[in-house]
Amino acid sequence: MILEMITTIMMYRFENLTLREVQVMLGISLERSRTYQEIKQEGRQESALNLVMRQLTRRLGELPEEAKNNIANLSLSNLENLGEALLDSTSLKDLQSWLSQVQD
Repeated sequence: MILEMITTIMMYRFENLTLREVQVMLGISLERSRTYQEIKQEGRQESALNLVMRQLTRRLGELPEEAKNNIANLSLSNLENLGEALLDSTSLKDLQSWLSQVQD
């Protein structure tokens, strides 16, 4: 957090430098910053959610809003688990049963 604050201050102090140049100057890597890691995690979460929703819709048809909301609130690991579980799902009832087990 402190390193990110210093980077921000440096960006304002040296307006002609790019973020990458400031990071090189400070000896830090963008990929190691907490902000970058959080954004990367959010991207993985969003990608997994989109993939699982497309697969479920293709397999089971249009999903009820409640199911969509429950799926949207799953963690990344549970989205990945659902991606595997849907291979054995043949009905909306199977999905609802899986979701209720995860939420219990």
